[in-house]
Amino acid sequence: MSTEATVFVVDDDDAVRRAVDLLLESVGLHSSTYASAEAFLADYDPASPGCLVLDVRMPGTSGLALQEILVSRGVEIPIIFITGHGDVATAVRAMKAHAFDFLEKPFNDQELLDRIHEAILHDARNRGERASSAEIAQRMAKLTRREGQIMAMIVEGKSGKVIASALDISEKTVQTHRARVMEKMRASSVAELVRMTARVG
Repeated sequence: MSTEATVFVVDDDDAVRRAVDLLLESVGLHSSTYASAEAFLADYDPASPGCLVLDVRMPGTSGLALQEILVSRGVEIPIIFITGHGDVATAVRAMKAHAFDFLEKPFNDQELLDRIHEAILHDARNRGERASSAEIAQRMAKLTRREGQIMAMIVEGKSGKVIASALDISEKTVQTHRARVMEKMRASSVAELVRMTARVG
């Protein structure tokens, strides 16, 4: 899996695929083109960063149907829809399903490139946030049951005295567990610990 962003282009129109491919190549962007949603799904690795430029109406699986498939699989790649049959209802449906943008053919080359660059940056931010959340979850998994209990009470704003009373242990024991929690979570403050737990729910 390459760490280079890829612009995936899915359109059954050969001329459109070639034009977008040449446009992307002219600005140094890496692309992969597909004539159908099925071909894209057979080849796509969700671990690959980038964005998807997707035609709405295609034989077989439509662009909107492909969007629904990706959403159902938990794939969060930004999708820029392009269509020659643009209508308000289709645009609303696509945007409600969290499409990144919606452009009508013939589209302006610079407008498409601007949206693609924005989508790639959006994807990079999302991937960074997901990686950070996964790392926090791994740290939380290393806490003992007692440490997990105490962390939950700390982030609720409970004092050491209240925690000690609730768990029927000494305040000194609470402080010992608290120190271990902070160390294992690599949190420099309670505020940071709260942000960490909020990120992973």
